[in-house]
Amino acid sequence: MTRIGLISDTHGVLRPEALAFLRDCNLIIHGGDIGGREILDALESIAPVIAVRGNNDTEAWAERLNETELLRWGDAPVYVIHDAAHIDTDPIAQGIRVVVSGHSHKPLIENRGGVLYVNPGSAGPRRFKLPIALGDLRLDGASVAARIVRLDAATWVPCGTGTVGIAKPA
Repeated sequence: MTRIGLISDTHGVLRPEALAFLRDCNLIIHGGDIGGREILDALESIAPVIAVRGNNDTEAWAERLNETELLRWGDAPVYVIHDAAHIDTDPIAQGIRVVVSGHSHKPLIENRGGVLYVNPGSAGPRRFKLPIALGDLRLDGASVAARIVRLDAATWVPCGTGTVGIAKPA
């Protein structure tokens, strides 16, 4: 089984609870609005990181980041973008199984036509009354499962799960 950590909208804040949750991940995806190179450095001390530039990542350190990434990990292509409203491809037509985004700070797991849309929420400063959250993907054979947990509870509390099967090529 492969475990991919999902984090977004840190805005320069990386909580110890987030680092603890991401421990033992094979890979970490950051969905943008990172807030500084030091956030990526800290995450890279745990596992390799794929990160996209968010609308607030405007300083020189963020120039090397793409606005989108297409990750092929096993049988589950994963498309990463900061704001899902700006997707510039048809995930179903492209065979993408998972879309990871950020931007809204609202945790979301939704299956749309066999594509799992995951927004891990915001792991950075609290915004409005939204939870402080992050998540992970677990890839196992022909399925991928997503989970989001709240970090602002006394213990990590799941606030969403979802799965999607991965069609094997004929």
